[in-house]
Amino acid sequence: MSKQTGRRPVAGLTVWDRCAVMGVVNVTPDSFSDGGRWFDTTAAVKHGLDLVAEGADLVDVGGESTRPGATRVDEAEELRRVVPVVRGLASEGVTVSVDTMRAEVARQALAAGAVLVNDVSGGLADPRMIPVVADTDAPFVVMHWRGLLEGGNVHGVYEDVVTEVADELHARVEAVLAGGIASERIVVDPGLGFSKDAQHDLTLLAHLDRLLALGHPLLVAASRKRFLGRVLAGPEGAPPPARERDAATAAVSALAARAGAWAVRVHEVRATADAVRVARAVEGAR
Repeated sequence: MSKQTGRRPVAGLTVWDRCAVMGVVNVTPDSFSDGGRWFDTTAAVKHGLDLVAEGADLVDVGGESTRPGATRVDEAEELRRVVPVVRGLASEGVTVSVDTMRAEVARQALAAGAVLVNDVSGGLADPRMIPVVADTDAPFVVMHWRGLLEGGNVHGVYEDVVTEVADELHARVEAVLAGGIASERIVVDPGLGFSKDAQHDLTLLAHLDRLLALGHPLLVAASRKRFLGRVLAGPEGAPPPARERDAATAAVSALAARAGAWAVRVHEVRATADAVRVARAVEGAR
């Protein structure tokens, strides 16, 4: 662990002295947050570079929306969207993560310069994923996942959401380890918003220590999600649009950083970059 912060580093990646900031580049027409804004390769690469200029430590490139009810794109289209953007950003020296559930997309993105695979299914959607990642020695994000969200928020019933998410993540990590991915290259993610309602998400954020106890670096991806809209709306109001949830996202980023998260994944970088630096300064003043 880092002597300064107690955070576990991820083998093969830079060791930051604070919670890292992962900026999001959605190369999709239908993302819940910013669908279509960066669908062109040139625009997507420019956006990724802008995120780095604003303080992103790494950039997560995805070509398939995982919002509830989204229809999956085919592999050829996902490759067409993702690989040129990964190549363009990597050629500029950006640390690139690829957000995909497909092994072939991961393989080609890694070959194009990506250094991390962020699979929201934790390797469950494509049985070839774990062997591909193991063969490349790339770090791998294992998210808590209870299936594709086509048709809505499925399997969102929990008796004890923290215990169940921690146990299910542990089981998935064991399977990933058995598949040949080294322990020091595994990151865990509680999967906020995936098969979870607003109270589930808030409860998980209140108990990040239980997830850190799994013994792996923790990625928190709360940016602009529905639960923040519910919090901001209050009991009677309508949730604000996704792009009006960035201040709330930065608040979560500060809380996650203070709790010991390895990284936070966000759409709007500047406020979160400031938030994690303030959290680090507070840590340093103890």
